[in-house]
Amino acid sequence: MERTLIIFKPDAVQRGIVGEVMTRFEKAGFKIVGLKMLQPSEEHYHKHYEGIGTLKTRKGNEIFESTLLSMQEGPVIAMVLEGVEAVSTIRKMVGSTEPKSALPGTIRGDFAHVNYNQATTTGRAVANIVHASADLNEAKQEIDHWFKKEEIFDYRVVHEHFTQPKS
Repeated sequence: MERTLIIFKPDAVQRGIVGEVMTRFEKAGFKIVGLKMLQPSEEHYHKHYEGIGTLKTRKGNEIFESTLLSMQEGPVIAMVLEGVEAVSTIRKMVGSTEPKSALPGTIRGDFAHVNYNQATTTGRAVANIVHASADLNEAKQEIDHWFKKEEIFDYRVVHEHFTQPKS
């Protein structure tokens, strides 16, 4: 079983759509093993977006700084999900980083519509509802950064009947 990190960004929290989006993950059979609301510091986000995700290195300082500012506009909800190929499957469910390019049926395709040009013109980050870990290595680092070991829970759900070896 894989684990991955989801962050409901301030735009999702402020719009009141967290429950609806969370339900999609549960309906797909993913198990919530960690969940909390918080308002991290700039340093916390800096480590997340550059120390782990290398956003500044990949996309430049302007995008990095606007992302840090937008993430501090309100509280976020951090969630650890567990399931079969959780990282890649959840990335498909979330859709393209640019909501305008995200397919209908994906979270970003259904709940957001902004594009990179609009974000650049307004000097804001792309409001795209959620962050999802890009790969398994990033997921492990992000989970360790956002959650203490005692904040991750191990329990069984009905879906595991279909994903675990027969006894």
